[in-house]
Amino acid sequence: MESGRVRISDIAQELGLSTATVSNVIHGKTGKVSDETVRRVQALLEEREYIPNMAGILLAQNRSGIIGVVINPHEKYEGHPLEDAFIASSLNYLSLEIEGHGKFMMVKTAAQAQEIIRFSSMWNLEGLVLIGFCRQDYVWLRQHMRIPFVVYDGDTDAVERICNLCIDNFGGGRLVGELFRSLGHRRALCISDNRSGVDWERYRGFRAGLGPVPGDFLEIPMTAAKRLPFYEARLEALRRYTAIFAVSDYYAVELIRFLQEHGVRVPGEISVAGFDDTPVASQLYPTLTSVRQDGALRAKTAMEKLIRLRAQEDPGSVVCLPVTLIERESTAAPGQEPCCHPET
Repeated sequence: MESGRVRISDIAQELGLSTATVSNVIHGKTGKVSDETVRRVQALLEEREYIPNMAGILLAQNRSGIIGVVINPHEKYEGHPLEDAFIASSLNYLSLEIEGHGKFMMVKTAAQAQEIIRFSSMWNLEGLVLIGFCRQDYVWLRQHMRIPFVVYDGDTDAVERICNLCIDNFGGGRLVGELFRSLGHRRALCISDNRSGVDWERYRGFRAGLGPVPGDFLEIPMTAAKRLPFYEARLEALRRYTAIFAVSDYYAVELIRFLQEHGVRVPGEISVAGFDDTPVASQLYPTLTSVRQDGALRAKTAMEKLIRLRAQEDPGSVVCLPVTLIERESTAAPGQEPCCHPET
């Protein structure tokens, strides 16, 4: 046997079998192969540390059992999209749900929709979950591939064989606005890195929840290197607000740290709330008030929709999942300090 990668022909020659028989065992097509032969082949495959060509195996099957999850590595992730708290949490829940259906999850980052086409074809994917792409990407993908897909918070209307799986972004923002108003805040601010999509929906809901209370909007830079000097230049302007809503926990935590480093008490001088209720929300001091979305429910719904789309039982839909507000120490009435302290 030649050195290097073990081939099917090597296994077949050593056992005195045809390459077709060995190939059938590898591919699970053992209906016409004796149990003894299957055991002999499997034992030698393990002994020789045979690594199968997965692409070849998948192409030989009608269904791969693979669900692809594709994330757009937007510049706001600064080269670390899979480390983002929302992305990491989504992947965790999707992994559990996909494996629970007896399938496999394959994760890819892709900046262009064309990459998704190549990825899907290469691995014969059964379905896709797409995160972070834009309206024209979804329309173009639907026109150029047959694989059904679910979109997380997509800026798109329902079209053929697409499920736009969103959360109640407007309602979540409204809950924060209502909280600030009930606590007695008289001037509030919302911060986001853009004025569109789900973030703008959160701001619109925030304004609705504030009612007659002024609710301003501040567009912040996408990169941390630019945000910190941006905040520095506007510190006195920020101090004029008694409550700030950040459209993500990441921005909320960063803002709290900035304020604390500059002697601003949270929530004593400025209350801060976030969105997503990522694990860090309960780990910092003060603990962060945040809008919680149910990641497990979203993943469960995603798989149910993919199955229905593949079976042509769903022509396409928009599903809006509920959110809840989790109140913690970072929000209080103006001038009121946290009632609790971190555990030591």
